[in-house]
Amino acid sequence: MQNRYNFFPLQIFLMLWFAPLGFQAQVTIHERNASGHVPSFQDPPRLVVGIMVDQMRFDYLTRFWHQFEDGGFRRLVSEGYHCRDHHFNYAPTSTGPGHASVYTGTTPSGHGIIGNAWYDKELDQQVYCVGDSTQTSVGTDTRAGAHSPHRMGVTTITDQLRLHHQMRSKVIAVAIKDRGSVLPGGHLANAAFWFEGGEKGHWISSTFYMDALPEWVSDFNASGAAESYRRTWDPLKNLNTYAESGPDDVPYESPFRGEAAPVFPHDLPTLWEENGGFDILKSTPYGNSLTLDFALEAIKAEELGADIITDFLAISFSSTDYVGHKFGVNSKEVQDTYMRLDRDLARLLKYLDRNVGKAEYTVFLTSDHGAGQVPAYLRDLKVPAGYLKTGEIQKKFQEFLRFTYGRTDIIRGQSNNQIFLDHQILNNLGLSLKEVQETLAAELTGYDGIHQVYTAYQLRYADYREGIAAIVQNGFHQKRSGDILIVPAPETPAYPATGSTHGSPHIYDTHVPLIFYGKGIRKGESIRRTYIRDIAPTIAVLLGTAFPNGATGLPISEVLK
Repeated sequence: MQNRYNFFPLQIFLMLWFAPLGFQAQVTIHERNASGHVPSFQDPPRLVVGIMVDQMRFDYLTRFWHQFEDGGFRRLVSEGYHCRDHHFNYAPTSTGPGHASVYTGTTPSGHGIIGNAWYDKELDQQVYCVGDSTQTSVGTDTRAGAHSPHRMGVTTITDQLRLHHQMRSKVIAVAIKDRGSVLPGGHLANAAFWFEGGEKGHWISSTFYMDALPEWVSDFNASGAAESYRRTWDPLKNLNTYAESGPDDVPYESPFRGEAAPVFPHDLPTLWEENGGFDILKSTPYGNSLTLDFALEAIKAEELGADIITDFLAISFSSTDYVGHKFGVNSKEVQDTYMRLDRDLARLLKYLDRNVGKAEYTVFLTSDHGAGQVPAYLRDLKVPAGYLKTGEIQKKFQEFLRFTYGRTDIIRGQSNNQIFLDHQILNNLGLSLKEVQETLAAELTGYDGIHQVYTAYQLRYADYREGIAAIVQNGFHQKRSGDILIVPAPETPAYPATGSTHGSPHIYDTHVPLIFYGKGIRKGESIRRTYIRDIAPTIAVLLGTAFPNGATGLPISEVLK
């Protein structure tokens, strides 16, 4: 009895002593392991910021490094973890599949977003990756907001975060492009916003998320923030210092409508009406700055990162893609855009330091695809390159169909270098689908500009582990993809002779940056091959959530503390 009597005062004393320390004391006493380590998921970041830089090749980071300042890309690399051999392991390498793959942790073979748009075999028509006729626009009278993630068949890391915290986490997605916002936001986002140009230049959304714009969005639209960028696009520094890029006046770039040449300065006020009003901002670095302005307002108004339940902000900087398509990867406009983005990233990090807490947020930065050099430029340098002569290929192919089968209507549709056969017609003719696929593939392989051709039968039943075949297979969705999949030769796109494009399985389209930074992240770098589908599992491990339900990637263990 005496021993029991003496124990209780000691127990009460300990309870009173540690009570003011609150929950953290409980973690210290009960949840440390023998080495004193507290699991990272017990102290997660208050905010995760996922940054997608549309059409960012890996070598932009190294090529423009000496032009960057200390607070943006340099801060992320020097204080974070840099994966230097990071790749897309599927094709087509385009915006919709890229954003979906980063956030789902799988490839188009799993999530179903096989292109920005594609031929739908069931509907017998082209469909847009986030188009949804059951939804209506919020914030505009046009159909620009009739979008949702309904074609993405699996969850995202943002969905899993919301599910993990019983829907108490907030997820907000922001991008100039609708697909750059809708797909990262996932199925459970509190909101996704994108930019409608034209006469108004407003941020809008969809009834999938809300019935009316939040007051802070309406106030931002009315503030004149977009209008403030109606100004001349001058180079950030003296053009003579842009030694990392080619000459300013070259035939490999496309001027804005109304310009005599694609050169600085670009007088946006003069070019405004002829280039779609506020739409012109998309093809300038000001589109990125406007995106960040809006994202910072979202952090403030939605109180992201304000408590211990992790929130998620998905930002996609879309203007880098528009600028790349117009001017090409070797242009001074692209360099200037990345130098200005560097300053915008510094502005973002400073804001997070001040308003969330320097040790309370985690960032990852990557891209949705890379880009190739302008083939005309490479060709002038005597580097093998060119353009698919689609008209000639189509004419020759139809002649082959008529000669071989007596008709051309066995082809039902085409999209994204894929050919869809009419299975019903083949069945009525008593033709073997596998044999027809093989016959057409053999024919197409002999055409100029075509590097390889795969059949759906090959991709369905083979198990490719490496090389282009594996990349094509990871982009092949059994229900949605075509019967014939064509791989153009390196640097040989079906594209106009100015500006850069992407979409292929070749390494210039697959190699992109990946940087992790902030709470729970080690400092360092790796040259081990990592893949785009590894990002979501890595963040899931950091947060202690379930993986997205279709994830096929693996956590990058060396990134995490």
